[in-house]
Amino acid sequence: MFYYLDGTVAEILPNLAVVDCGGVGYACATTNQTLAQLKKGERGRLYTYLHVAENAFGLYGFASQRELASFRLLIGVSGVGPKAALAILSVGTPETLAMAIVTGDEKALTAAPGIGRKIAQRIILELKDKMAKETASGLDFSGGKGAPAALFSDKTAEAAAALSVLGYSSLEVSAALKGIDLEHLPLEEIIRQSLKKMVK
Repeated sequence: MFYYLDGTVAEILPNLAVVDCGGVGYACATTNQTLAQLKKGERGRLYTYLHVAENAFGLYGFASQRELASFRLLIGVSGVGPKAALAILSVGTPETLAMAIVTGDEKALTAAPGIGRKIAQRIILELKDKMAKETASGLDFSGGKGAPAALFSDKTAEAAAALSVLGYSSLEVSAALKGIDLEHLPLEEIIRQSLKKMVK
């Protein structure tokens, strides 16, 4: 329904930002990461998600499309609602979330208030499966023509899937993986180095 809201930031409250668009104040539940990028009285843009529950509507806003994509992924996990997803994204970035999922780092997820070990395990299991199903075909790690993922190690395909599920394009993923020792480095380090290049 809404793609984004662009207007003056009227209020900043705990886990809530109010954006004034043409005299109408839209209250968006959001993360600490997004709130840190907003300033009251200044112009701001939030990419939005309208959550429709049985008896309520909730509007959620994010400073980046990657954070919105991560939010959508999280609420797609059984037992994870918008509140839990916001909690997870408030203690980390989309990149650290992807790394936690691929490396099975439960502690990174349980650091969020209200997220127990069982939920963390479910998030890792379901989203890792989703990432594994992402096709990495056509990714170009050599600078030449695109090559099927089968030509690369499972490790490389997993790293590429983790990055692509965040919303990075094939070209961005290919560029990030170039120059990294894909053969010898562990998966976690491949992802860490790729993400470091992407967030510059």
